[in-house]
Amino acid sequence: DLLQQISEQSVRIDARTKKIRMLAQGSETACRLQSMPGVGPLTALAVEAFAPDLQTFRRGRDFAAWLGLVPRQFSSGGKERLGRISKAGQADIRRLLIMGAMTQVNWASRKGPAPGSWLARMLARKPRMLVAIALANRMARAIWAMATKQEDYRDPALSVAA
Repeated sequence: DLLQQISEQSVRIDARTKKIRMLAQGSETACRLQSMPGVGPLTALAVEAFAPDLQTFRRGRDFAAWLGLVPRQFSSGGKERLGRISKAGQADIRRLLIMGAMTQVNWASRKGPAPGSWLARMLARKPRMLVAIALANRMARAIWAMATKQEDYRDPALSVAA
């Protein structure tokens, strides 16, 4: 009985995954967002569906703050103290971005990141989960820039080399 239930669920999951891919292919914004590593069809559709118009945010940091991917500040007397991420805002998009970032961090840990890249420097001195959150923050800022400027993803490592 359990094997039959698992196979039925697998068929349903495959059908839903196909439907999500078809929806993402039909949307110009979702196709553009998928050009970024770590952003798949589900994340792209979630940003398009659940996030407000990205033009309403003045900068990428505002969008990342709306997602709750920036550290809480406990600053006083000129001394800056940053805490954990605020977790305010849209939890679904934040969770999907963190999962995509964690996938990139795991891939970089196994295959080795590009030497001298931001990810390599961060992985050398910080815990992996903290690096994943920081990468999700960067991804959110890049998503804002891609959506507001109507551009595809440009790899920073390639633009520095050029």
